[in-house]
Amino acid sequence: MIVLAAALAAPALAEARPVDTSTARPMRFEIGASDLRSAISQFSKATGVQVVVAPNAVAGRHTAGVRGDLTVRQALDALLRGTNLTATIRGGVVVLTPGATPNAPVAHLTPVAATPAPAAALADDDSVPQRDIIVSGYRHSLEAAQDLKRRAVGAEDDILATDIAAFPDLNLAESLQRIPGITITRDSGEGRQIALRGLGADFTRTQLNGMEVLGNTASGMDNRGGVTRSRAFDYSLFASELFNRVAVQKSFSAEQDEGGIAGTVQLSSARPFDYAGTKFVVSAKGQTNDNTSGVTPRVVGLVSTRHGDFGALVSVAYSEIKNNEFGYRNWGWGLTKYGAANIGPNVDAATRQKLLSGVWQATAQSPSSWFTDRKRLGVTSSLQYHPGTNFKLDIDGLYGRLWDHRDDYAIATAGTNALTGTSVTGGQMIQSAEIDSSSTLRAASFTGIDLRSEHHIVENHTDFYQGVANAEWKVSDRLTLHALGGYEESDFGQPVFDKVFMELKNTPFSFNMKPTIPVNTYGKDITDPNNWALQRLDVQENTVTNQYANAKLDGAYKLTDALTFKAGGEFKHFINSGYTWVNKVFHNVPADVAIPNTLKQTVGVDTLAQYIVGNVDGVYSYIGDKRDLAAANLQAGSDYRVDEKTWAGFAQLDLDTFVAGMRLRANAGVRYYSTDLISSGHLSQVIAGVTQFVPVSVGTNSHGFLPAANVALDVAKDLVLRVSASRNVNRPGLGDLAAAGSITTRPNGGSLSLGNPYLKPYKATSIEGSLEWYMDRTGFASLGFFYKKMDSYIVSSTQQIPYGQTGLPLSLLVQGEDANTIFDVSQPINGPGADIKGIEAAFQHDFTFLPGALKHLGVVANGTWFDGHQTLFYSGVPRVMPLYNLSKWAANATLYYENAVWGVRVSDAYRSQYLTGASNAYVNAGDGIKGTNNIDFQAHVNVRKGVRLIAEGINLTNTPIRQFASIDYDRPEVYTTAGRTFTFGVSAEF
Repeated sequence: MIVLAAALAAPALAEARPVDTSTARPMRFEIGASDLRSAISQFSKATGVQVVVAPNAVAGRHTAGVRGDLTVRQALDALLRGTNLTATIRGGVVVLTPGATPNAPVAHLTPVAATPAPAAALADDDSVPQRDIIVSGYRHSLEAAQDLKRRAVGAEDDILATDIAAFPDLNLAESLQRIPGITITRDSGEGRQIALRGLGADFTRTQLNGMEVLGNTASGMDNRGGVTRSRAFDYSLFASELFNRVAVQKSFSAEQDEGGIAGTVQLSSARPFDYAGTKFVVSAKGQTNDNTSGVTPRVVGLVSTRHGDFGALVSVAYSEIKNNEFGYRNWGWGLTKYGAANIGPNVDAATRQKLLSGVWQATAQSPSSWFTDRKRLGVTSSLQYHPGTNFKLDIDGLYGRLWDHRDDYAIATAGTNALTGTSVTGGQMIQSAEIDSSSTLRAASFTGIDLRSEHHIVENHTDFYQGVANAEWKVSDRLTLHALGGYEESDFGQPVFDKVFMELKNTPFSFNMKPTIPVNTYGKDITDPNNWALQRLDVQENTVTNQYANAKLDGAYKLTDALTFKAGGEFKHFINSGYTWVNKVFHNVPADVAIPNTLKQTVGVDTLAQYIVGNVDGVYSYIGDKRDLAAANLQAGSDYRVDEKTWAGFAQLDLDTFVAGMRLRANAGVRYYSTDLISSGHLSQVIAGVTQFVPVSVGTNSHGFLPAANVALDVAKDLVLRVSASRNVNRPGLGDLAAAGSITTRPNGGSLSLGNPYLKPYKATSIEGSLEWYMDRTGFASLGFFYKKMDSYIVSSTQQIPYGQTGLPLSLLVQGEDANTIFDVSQPINGPGADIKGIEAAFQHDFTFLPGALKHLGVVANGTWFDGHQTLFYSGVPRVMPLYNLSKWAANATLYYENAVWGVRVSDAYRSQYLTGASNAYVNAGDGIKGTNNIDFQAHVNVRKGVRLIAEGINLTNTPIRQFASIDYDRPEVYTTAGRTFTFGVSAEF
């Protein structure tokens, strides 16, 4: 691809006609003294040059006009004389900014005119005040985002502030799902992480104000991983109102940081020079969810001021939302063998033989509820110093805190005589069974089952800090230097994780997995406190810390008017560390401990079935078990650490010229990186013929060259063709690199996930292209494709072995387990490679051609098709499976109506089924989530200038989350709903 770019550059330089309107030939201007808005519009009509400017920067200003034979630059200077506005020409686009600071982000600039619209189309449009066509609101955000997309060299999509702040999005993940190729995962009623172009969150790099961000949170549900400890950014950490632009860069160029094979998400917080002068914004809303009761607050405030060369801004966003996700879940599916004495006399001979040989059986069969009281605080600050046009310094800070208080409940067949392991040999007796041709136990009835209830109180928080400085110095007309320095830290703490297990002995029980929501039947009254006693108490504490330091220095030298050379270097230092402390105390030997009925309660939130649980505070106080842990309670293998240092450098050529009358923009370059990684912790090693768990520190290095090239050719006035090719790298996930393992125990079985510090990075070669048709300023249509070939791809190797062969200490096991207990053991390995390809289509259009009020309608829609595969290994046997997080089909559509007084939008986000993990065996391969379809809406009324009333609804159809095991046999794992969320409030800006 670099060769292609060079070949294109040669004839381009030979007939170079730079896109720099300051050197254009003189032309005749006749613009009289008038309102500046009207004058700028006349200027744009006369020259055909697009002008962008913030609406409040021209409001109330006048010009003396311009007359005579002048160049575009001369005419601009004359037109703006005395207005305190400065013009900067960027790639053929004129950007107007107040004072001597021509560097305000385009996200807050409004196109005044490009290709002028017909006068008749504007004359009867009551949402446009005059011919100046300065617009605002949702349509403005789409229009400005369209401009940014068009001007990019590689594939890029943008969301701007009026879209983020105004759309009914609880966090940035839900805003991002509107972009072609992005899908999201949900937890506790809101978006959490993103997948870009069919690749999961670990493959997408997220940067804030130019610096990579990492942050950990936790899910209340074991089926979704619990505490996160990965490179993936959790977007639930930040409120969407803190940011004024999100750019999704799908193509890679040499000047970008290596990593993020799927792409890069660039987040930008607001800065004072984004605004013409002093700015105040306030928003207050009340939120409610129909799975809970009460109204919680969501408030936002921003103040920004400028004084000469200095500017300062502070924004604050605080919200609280209560959510109860409830439904039915199995802990998983396992091959379970029944003892002969555990099969009832009424079971026929053929079914008996299947049970003796082993059937695939759901684990635990558990109606459950996860109540979350979530509070989110975000604070951004920005200081800017822009003394003239040759130097600028931006210092940005961000603090975010996410609090979760969880109150979780469950009832499961997980007591002493349980349905949770690889064998049934206790007092359980199966009386009837429905087993299908896949050896799946779809329905059954039992006697002698011991039930277990759980009441779980969790308190956790994530604190995120970032400080970053960006400096730019225009040394001369040709040379510009840029420097970045920053530090950030993300601290996750879970000081409270206290769980009470109650047990009900010896009851008939049955389950039916065939309905969409599985059904349990209990033979005893599970709401009678006299039937329940204390079985066990669990306490856990978790800590995860990310630390990241970043320094960059690069420069751009303009070789000619059409060709720019860029080069730079970078250093990154990343550290991830953490630990888990646990204390599990059984209170069931020789029998369950009796506690007063006053310490027992029913489920305090919505649930599929009511049952008895223990009052957490009351039971711990009554029993006296410790709730504050220490280092002596360390869970073996949880205290691993990853220390990563990277040096990188790049060189790149940028081209902007004309070829055969067509504008050509391109970049081509190469990036070099070298990463030293030290993973320390504990690993299983064979010493003197015995497998032992010993401390280790493993050091590795990875390095290489990453070439990249991107070309954008305006093949016609309204048609842009893009082609890109690149080589990129993605570092392994932190959990995959861990010199450690995480263990999950349950009666008669469990699972173990081991790390592998010797993993090599993912490496991918990508090619892509697109054709984009821009319909003046009323919309665009695009069709694109991409293909990625990953010659180094990390996959899971899974096997079922006795616990004694893992090398872990027996002390980690719980009651009922020993060295012979079969565990599902998985470990990442460097697999044979993988590939992914896809097609993206997008369409955006304002229906300005319709008559009357219908002209205020518009639509934004996109659809994607992806296909990608990996090779997994089950006890050494390979199997080709779809990539994790890849939905073959996804689509988004927003229908909107907006005029000067009110507006309403309805949005639909669909993604098809996708896998989340390997599962535990070849014939049970693939854990995943069924397709989802989420519908949201927003409506507003402008009460007066700058003040609007807002109503929003999220997940109007209460779409369930349905998880499954086995891509072949569709074994149900989770069915939950999180309810509909509604907000009502007011926003104002001054």
